[in-house]
Amino acid sequence: MFRHCSIVMRDRMMSLWLRRIILGSLILICASATMLAQDLLRTQPKWWIGGSGALNSNYYYGSTQLLTPTISTLGVFHDGDGPGVNGSLLLEYRPGRVWGGILEVGYDTRSGKWDDVNAPGTNVTGSLSAELKYISIEPSLRIAPFSSGFYIFGGPTLNLNLWNEFTYSRHSSPAFWASGDWSDIRKIGISGQIGIGWEIPLVSSDAATQINLSPFVSFSPVAQGPRTVEEWDIYTIRVGAALKFGWGDVIEQAHAAVVRPAVVEGDVQFSLRGPKAVPAKRRVRESFPLRNYVFFDVGSTEMQSRYVSLTKDQATGFKEEQLQEFQPVNMTGRSLRQMTVYYNILNIVGDRMKRNPGTTVSLSGASENGPAHGKARAETIKRYLVDVFGIEGSRITTEGRDKPKIPSEVPGATKELDLVRAGDRRVDIESSSPEMMIQVGGASYFMLKPVQIVSVIEDPLDSRVIFNVVGAKEVLASWLLEITDDQGKVQRFGPFTRDQESISGNTILGDRSQGDYKVVMLGQTKLGNSLKKDGSVSLVRRVVSKEEALRFSILFDFDKSKTVESYEKFLTEVVTPLIPNDGTVIIHGYTDIVGEEEYNDNLSRERVQDARGIIERALLNSGKTGITFETYGFGENLQYAPFDNKLPEERFYNRTVIIDIVPAK
Repeated sequence: MFRHCSIVMRDRMMSLWLRRIILGSLILICASATMLAQDLLRTQPKWWIGGSGALNSNYYYGSTQLLTPTISTLGVFHDGDGPGVNGSLLLEYRPGRVWGGILEVGYDTRSGKWDDVNAPGTNVTGSLSAELKYISIEPSLRIAPFSSGFYIFGGPTLNLNLWNEFTYSRHSSPAFWASGDWSDIRKIGISGQIGIGWEIPLVSSDAATQINLSPFVSFSPVAQGPRTVEEWDIYTIRVGAALKFGWGDVIEQAHAAVVRPAVVEGDVQFSLRGPKAVPAKRRVRESFPLRNYVFFDVGSTEMQSRYVSLTKDQATGFKEEQLQEFQPVNMTGRSLRQMTVYYNILNIVGDRMKRNPGTTVSLSGASENGPAHGKARAETIKRYLVDVFGIEGSRITTEGRDKPKIPSEVPGATKELDLVRAGDRRVDIESSSPEMMIQVGGASYFMLKPVQIVSVIEDPLDSRVIFNVVGAKEVLASWLLEITDDQGKVQRFGPFTRDQESISGNTILGDRSQGDYKVVMLGQTKLGNSLKKDGSVSLVRRVVSKEEALRFSILFDFDKSKTVESYEKFLTEVVTPLIPNDGTVIIHGYTDIVGEEEYNDNLSRERVQDARGIIERALLNSGKTGITFETYGFGENLQYAPFDNKLPEERFYNRTVIIDIVPAK
C-alpha cells in the first residue's frame, strides 16, 4: 500500500516539476532574447530544439482477469481510465513553410483504474489499478497546410516499458490485497499518434534566439495492447505544450553603427503592385475549349478508364448541357471540374453527331508501333461512337500514322522523351462540319466548339499582390518577404528564387477587411551577402459582386508561341466585342513542365503579350475606352498551373493563355 502511494506522489511531483521547468525557462529566456531582438534581422530557423510537458488521459478497453500466472481476479474487469504525465525532449526540422518533421524522446505514464466489479455469484467487490510507464520514441511528419502557426502532426510511436505494476484488492471478509508486476507485458510496444498544434512566437522575429510556445492536443490509437495475452487496449488523449528554440541565419544588420560590406556581384530592383480592391471570389462563365485528342497508354489500343464511358441507355439521355449543371469546383488551382468535361469528349462528339445527322468526323490514330496499330486506336474510338451512340459508321473515317499530324517529338530531341512521346500516343478527332467546329483563325484553322461552364473562382488573380525582384535569378540564391501590418503582426513568405512572385491579398488580409502593410524583401546573394529592400501596400477587401466575368482560353501545340496568330479571328471577332467600357482584361499564360524553367517563363510571356497585342489592336477600332490590362506569365510554375502535369492531356491543357473579362465595378 505504501509503495502504491509513493508511486502516485512521485508522478505528482514529476508533473509539478515539468510545469515549473517550462514556466521558469519561459520567463528567463524571453527576458534575455528580448534584449537581443533589435540587433539583427534573421531568417526563420530550419532546426528547432526544446521540450514538452503534457497530461495524459488514458482509457482502458477490453477485458482483463489474469494478472500473473498465480493471481487472477474473481470478476472480469472491462473498462477503465486514469491520468498520466508526459515529458519529452524534441528536435524539429522545417525546411519550408509547409512540410517538416519532429522527433521526440520522452517519459510517458499510462496509469489507470478499472471500475469496481462484483465476483459472479457473490457480494464480493474487487478493484484493480495499473501503473504503466514507458520511454517513448515518437517520429512525426509535420504539415502546416495554411503556411501559418497551425500544424498537423502524426506518426508511429515506439514504447519501451520501464514499469508495470498492478494493485488488486477485494472488499470481503477477510479482505484481500495484492500488488506486483503484470505478467506477459510487452517490453517494446508499437502504436501511433496524430494531433494538432499552434506555434505562438514569444519574441520578435529578428531576435537572435527564436522561441515558440506550442500548445497541442494529440490522440494515440491502439496498434498493440500492453500485454501479449487477453484483450486489453489503451487509448490516450494528450494535452500539453512544447517550448521550442531556434536560431535563424543573419540577414541584415539593423543597428545604424554597423556597416554592411557592399554587394559586389550586383543589385536587384524591388517593386510591388497591389490591387485597388481585393475580390474574395468571382462568378465566371467560361468557354472551355475541347482538346480534340484521346490519349492511349504505351502499346494499348483500349480506351483508358479515365475517359467517361456510357452504356447505350445512358447515351440516350446524355446531353452536352448536362456538363454545365455540375456543382462548381475551385478554379484558381488545378481544376477537376474542367477535366471532367474533357473526359466526356467522346460523349460530347457523339451527342453533337446524333443531333446533327449531316455531320462527319475523321479519326487519325498515331502509334509508336506503326500505322496499323494507330488505326486500331482510331477504330476503338469509332466503335464506341457507333455502338453506344448509334452513329452510322459511314460518317466516321479512320486512318493510322506513326506520328500525329502535329507531333510533340521533333527529330534529334533527347530530353524528357517519356513525357513528349506520351503526347503523341493519341487519336485526333477532326471534322469539317460547322455544327462540330468553330473557326478561330484563318480559313483552315478550326477547333471543336467549346463547352460553356459556370463556376465560382475563389481568390481570383486580380486579388494578388505582385512582387518583382528584377535580377533575382542572376544575383540571389533566394529571397523572402516579411509583411508587417499596422498592428505589428508579421507574416513571412518564401523562400523564392524567381524574379516575380505573387501572394493573395486575401491571404495577407486574413480576417481583416482592410490594412496598411510594410513590406521588406530580404535576399541572400550567391556570394553570401545580404540585400534588403523596402516597400508598402494598402489593401481593401471588395464586397462580393453579383456581376459575372467571362473566361476564354486558347490552347497551343508543343513549344509553339506564334500560334497565337492562329487565334486572331477568335480574339478579334469573339472575345474583343465582349469587353465592356472601363472593364479589366486579365491575360495569364502557362506552359507544361517539359523544357527548361526559364525558357517556359519566356514562352508564357510571349504568348500573353501576343494575345494582348491582338486584342489591343481590335479595341482601337471598336471605340471602347477605359480598358485596363493585367498580364501574367507563369510558365510551368506548379503553384499556379491550371492542371496537374501527370497525364498528357493535363500537360496539353497547361499550354494555354486564359483571358478573363471583368466588368467595371
